[in-house]
Amino acid sequence: MKQDLIPLSYRKKKCVIIRFLFLAGTLLLSGCSYFVSSATEGLAQNISTAILNQDDPKTVKEGAPAYLLMIDGLIEGDPNNQRLLLAGAKLYGSYASVFVDDPKRAQRLSDKARSFSIRALCRARPVGCDMHERAYDEYVALLPSMTLSDVSALYTYATAWAGWIQTHQDDFNAMADIPKVKAAMQRVLELEETHDRGGAHLYLGVLSILLPPTLGGKPDEARAHFERAIELSGGRNLMAKVVYAERYARMVFDKALHDKLLRDVLEEKPYEPGFTLMNTLAQEKARKLLASGDQYF
Repeated sequence: MKQDLIPLSYRKKKCVIIRFLFLAGTLLLSGCSYFVSSATEGLAQNISTAILNQDDPKTVKEGAPAYLLMIDGLIEGDPNNQRLLLAGAKLYGSYASVFVDDPKRAQRLSDKARSFSIRALCRARPVGCDMHERAYDEYVALLPSMTLSDVSALYTYATAWAGWIQTHQDDFNAMADIPKVKAAMQRVLELEETHDRGGAHLYLGVLSILLPPTLGGKPDEARAHFERAIELSGGRNLMAKVVYAERYARMVFDKALHDKLLRDVLEEKPYEPGFTLMNTLAQEKARKLLASGDQYF
């Protein structure tokens, strides 16, 4: 049909439709990155949740490397996505600290976890980009700039750093960073003590007694943190009780407390949203600690 035979009103209507479709297509393309980003963020979050709620540690140990590679790929495609960086930091840090026995490999994985956490904090607050490199006094002076909206990034930053220290215990410079990690965790408590159901207290308890009392360790301070962590989790973070028994009760040779905490853990059911995997691991560790208790004490 020739163009001049098509009614003018139809041609105008067609032109409007074409313009509308072009505009819609433009808007769709501009919003595409948003939807893709949201989908990948959701996928990363769902994977983290599924792992934390898994009651078979062997499945996680054998399957997690594939998820780590996938997280790497997602971050490669969206390197400034804070949520992806946080998910990567958590997965790499948890896997390195729980499932990796080779010290060198654990160091490499914890290095990546810490790198992701620094990048995530940098996205939250520009001062977080190089904060870890500053002298202690400068570092502490920057922490008040962190607000409630930064808690998740700051907490992940501190936990990844603590895990990194754990895998680098032979490095004096790494151990010298403990006060910085403690200061970050203290800021988390100031902003939102209940974050991760008191997780900051658990880390502070461990950090308080990484060293024996003769070298500056603070067992009384550690005990207070452990008990508060247990309280804030409603007693459902079983790993808090196991760490309390292993790190504190054994250090002060309190067998009664040691055995009570571990028996409490074994009497509980491990299933709890966000804690099932760690609770299952906690019960495995509790059995071993109880079995070796008589020899230790």
